[in-house]
Amino acid sequence: MATIIGYLRTDADPRCPISLDSLKKLEKAGYTYLAEDGIADAIGGLEISTVPRSEVLRDAHVIYCSTPLSAEEMSALSGDKVLISFYAPYEEAIDPNHFPSDGVSAYSMDMIPRTTLAQSMDVLSSMASLAGYQAVLLAASKLPRYFPMLMTAAGTIRPANVLVIGAGVAGLQAIATAKRLGARVEAFDVRDAVRDEVQSLGAKFVEVEGATDDIAAGGYAVQQTPEYLRKQKEAIAAAVKKADAVITTAQLRGRPAPTLVTEEMVKTMKPGSVIIDMASSSGGNCECSADTQHVQRHGVHIIGDSQLYLQTLQDASDLLANNIANYASIFLDEEGKLLLNSENEILQKSIVFPQSDSQ
Repeated sequence: MATIIGYLRTDADPRCPISLDSLKKLEKAGYTYLAEDGIADAIGGLEISTVPRSEVLRDAHVIYCSTPLSAEEMSALSGDKVLISFYAPYEEAIDPNHFPSDGVSAYSMDMIPRTTLAQSMDVLSSMASLAGYQAVLLAASKLPRYFPMLMTAAGTIRPANVLVIGAGVAGLQAIATAKRLGARVEAFDVRDAVRDEVQSLGAKFVEVEGATDDIAAGGYAVQQTPEYLRKQKEAIAAAVKKADAVITTAQLRGRPAPTLVTEEMVKTMKPGSVIIDMASSSGGNCECSADTQHVQRHGVHIIGDSQLYLQTLQDASDLLANNIANYASIFLDEEGKLLLNSENEILQKSIVFPQSDSQ
């Protein structure tokens, strides 16, 4: 009998985690599927068969839901089950009592290592790329000025100055998009290793010497020394002052996002300037931002949004579906039977119950 993967819908996430292309990958790996009624409603539907939620929970061997199952649903599970979700164990410890004692294992997609081997499964990077693109479009739509240089008979309009703080996946996509729109772009990151990537996209790298870098941080920034933080603040203040748009993406896994743009810096910006804070859900990089809100401070538009990828819901759904399919494929052996290989590095890093010996 083929291994069944089940997909559950959730009101908290409008993305559809299943697509026709992902179904082909799953079938090739050895899966058949069950999908909950209404799972594709937000994207206009798919030509796939669906079933009630209870049937997915009862019959699927591997179950994906973007939010963890409720305690009631967990207690009703029977037989061996593999649960895939976003548990965020770096934010809150996983309660082992939430899971039935026998037959259930749980894996968190936000714990997939950000390595080349796991790149096709890395949903955080997939969404960050979409969000970085959307951040620039949002900034351009709110800025009461032109992004590219424009020469007219009435005079020349200078290009906008864009500052991108954080040159991870989201930041690099923001840099590339802002350059395509014709802006002058500067970028700051504590990791000197990203300098070449920033410069290859045509942006100026804002350099601050003395940063602590940690390859083991998995693409996230790490805590810095007081002396470095002082020099960093001065460099960012100078760059913010001349920027028309600032896009912030810096986050620290498991800790509040670092405050990099203070209210004093905001005061120095030109009226009508824009700040897009993509780290707002974890406290924000801008002192004045609020998650999911558009506020104005000192004549500056400040927009906090950590889910900008939802503005491209179809693409976000397709990428998520492919990430899940690629991830689910490593749960099977060559014959398509469920095999949770405890020596697989990706599974070792992403299991949250039962706890891996390597964690």
